[in-house]
Amino acid sequence: MKVTQDILFAQDAATALTEWLAQQQYDRLFVLTDETTGRLCLPMLHLDEAQPITIAAGDVNKSLESLSGVWQALSDGKATRKSMLINLGGGMVTDLGGFAAATFKRGIRFVNVPTTLLAQVDASVGGKTGINFNGLKNEVGTFQTAALVIISTSFLQTLDGPNLCSGYAEMLKHGLISDVDHWSQLMQFDLDHPDLPTLQQLVRRSIEVKEDIVRQDPHEAGIRKALNFGHTLGHALESLAMETGHPVLHGYAVAWGMIGELYESCVRKGFPQDKMRQTVSFIREHYGEMPLDCKQYDRILELMKHDKKNVGGQILCTLLSDIGQLHINEPLSKEDIFGMLDFLREG
Repeated sequence: MKVTQDILFAQDAATALTEWLAQQQYDRLFVLTDETTGRLCLPMLHLDEAQPITIAAGDVNKSLESLSGVWQALSDGKATRKSMLINLGGGMVTDLGGFAAATFKRGIRFVNVPTTLLAQVDASVGGKTGINFNGLKNEVGTFQTAALVIISTSFLQTLDGPNLCSGYAEMLKHGLISDVDHWSQLMQFDLDHPDLPTLQQLVRRSIEVKEDIVRQDPHEAGIRKALNFGHTLGHALESLAMETGHPVLHGYAVAWGMIGELYESCVRKGFPQDKMRQTVSFIREHYGEMPLDCKQYDRILELMKHDKKNVGGQILCTLLSDIGQLHINEPLSKEDIFGMLDFLREG
């Protein structure tokens, strides 16, 4: 896999994509959207030559059935190894579309045009693709880098508040694992009245943090596990919410996961309590609280045992001794996890 990828920051995504495509060689062009981005975002790109492929919206459709539908559409459209797929949408579309492209004909080129903040700073960059399977997040997938990622905050005007917050949680994570200045800027940003030019600068810095880590460790053998801060617990909370029929946006689950993992960082690694309290306060203010019952602790523990980063049945996570000071592959016991959940529930 090519470790680095071309990332283009553009005010006008349509012009940027058209100019880039004019320099490429391909025989057929396809564009994948979900029902929402097909309606709101596809008209902004003016892709008259592209054959459209549409899947149902929502993370529940990041499934084997949807993936098979994309493969079928590519086959029906006579796609070859020289064809190209444009993934226009949020993380569900870029993850699933990337996986479809990486596996069809053993791999065709694809472009990610992320339309949500979450996809811009997380899902569309870094080379991870995949689908959910057996009720587990991103259980099946591969590493495959997009030929191009176009980042344009103009798409963010179509987002509602919760989806903006969802993406911002990943940016908070990038701040915590990088440096105090970036973390401070993120803590001071007015999420309730977002200024898009300022947000674009923060997005650029956030992507730089992720790209730097991915460059060092493309296949998650070591330092890349820092990007999973908040996710060991967060993915389990997200799966539980889905199981109980009350699905939550990915970023909300990650934000709540960061509360637990920051608490454990304080207990185990001496993470400064003032920074922990400030971050937790910001999260509680903007993300609320996940309804959680202590009777659900054992189920959360079981879900955490399915995490792909585990080794030999041991649940592992990333902890911090301070902002930017990482400790990867830290083991979590049942008692550790229950303590994190108690703090998440009671503060």
